[in-house]
Amino acid sequence: MMEISSALGKQIQAVAFDLDGTLVHSSLDFTAIRQELNWPADTDLLARLQSIEDPEQRRAADAVIRRHEMAAAETSYLLPGVLACLQQLHGQGIPTAILTRNMRQATLSMLERLQIPIRLVLTREDCAAKPDPEGLHRIARQFEISTSQLLYIGDYHFDLTTAANAGAVSCLLLNEHNQHFASLADWVVSDYPSLTRALTR
Repeated sequence: MMEISSALGKQIQAVAFDLDGTLVHSSLDFTAIRQELNWPADTDLLARLQSIEDPEQRRAADAVIRRHEMAAAETSYLLPGVLACLQQLHGQGIPTAILTRNMRQATLSMLERLQIPIRLVLTREDCAAKPDPEGLHRIARQFEISTSQLLYIGDYHFDLTTAANAGAVSCLLLNEHNQHFASLADWVVSDYPSLTRALTR
């Protein structure tokens, strides 16, 4: 794990982003979802959802998760420096994508409301959910690059594990809650201006 530097820009041909906590601040409260569903505190929501065999119970649980996601999407806002970073990347011809565990409806709602200029967007309805590497492999194929030339930026251990599983380069966007994940990342960055400087060619 190293603080991101301009050395990275020579290797990277495309950049993919997580969404919640990475591009946007979201009020999505996983603890509240687990409590409403009466699931244990450490439950992976999507894995638990898929394990429910009864169709009616699964639909009911899915509805709870979706309701929380849509509510959070309506109050989300961009993190500082995101648009300037994306404009810089696009100006340099560096393609960008989003890979998120969010549902598509909430994701597209955020992208439209916040005017996030990223067209290639994969949600949990488009590919296997992180930490499965399918999404990053699909992004690399779309951009016609090797996954080793793809930078994946996120704020949670799922993001870093997904990058490792795909053979992509991982970057942890640091915040006050996630510094214990830094050892799992290839690079860390404290804010978007630092990321923009590192990726400027």
